[in-house]
Amino acid sequence: MSILLSLQAAAAQVTEEMPDLTAEVMPTEAEINVISLAFKGGWIMAVLLVLSIIAGYFIIQRLLVIKRAGKVDTTFMNRIKDYVHDGKIDSALKLCQTTNTPSARMIEKGLSRLGRPMTDVQIAIENVGNLEVAKLEKGFPLIATTAAGAPMIGFLGTVTGMIRSFFDMANAGSNVDITILSGGIYEALVTTVGGLVVGIITLFAYNYLVSQVDDVVNKMEASTMEFMDLLNEPAN
Repeated sequence: MSILLSLQAAAAQVTEEMPDLTAEVMPTEAEINVISLAFKGGWIMAVLLVLSIIAGYFIIQRLLVIKRAGKVDTTFMNRIKDYVHDGKIDSALKLCQTTNTPSARMIEKGLSRLGRPMTDVQIAIENVGNLEVAKLEKGFPLIATTAAGAPMIGFLGTVTGMIRSFFDMANAGSNVDITILSGGIYEALVTTVGGLVVGIITLFAYNYLVSQVDDVVNKMEASTMEFMDLLNEPAN
């Protein structure tokens, strides 16, 4: 009986001293790194990066320009009316020149055409308005092209990635392994995701900028109508 107890105690001691082999054998869980995944996309990702940087620059620049153009001085038209009623056209022109907004430049053109037929005044104002809108929309074609082209470039990476996978599989012969195909599959999937992300973000930004330009145009039209009504008022 004592011998059996001695064997049990020795077995327990050996068990305690043995290392936890399961902890050493258990593999560590791999984590997804966005940067490392982007590098797996190959040269297509470099093209998407360049497009996103250029589009981002124009988006931020246009947003700042449009925000400045959309600022409205509530006293501007009232002061213009007072100057016109008092016959101080030069003062009205100076006010327009010191107010850096599209509406002020349109009113300035209208004031410079006073004395001509009303249709000539209105056409002159509309021409300036068209030029101002064109200035606000500078860079929009590039942003729209990026929004539409980025997903297509991503799909191009999908095709090239699958071609690469089949090429590697054909060269491997009978020794085909998943690691051989992983490079091309990574390229195919990562470029697709990259193209869609760039395209979706740029598309939303483009539509937002268009809506902001429309808001500025509405303000320009309101100022123009108010100015034309001022000129059409009957003389006292």
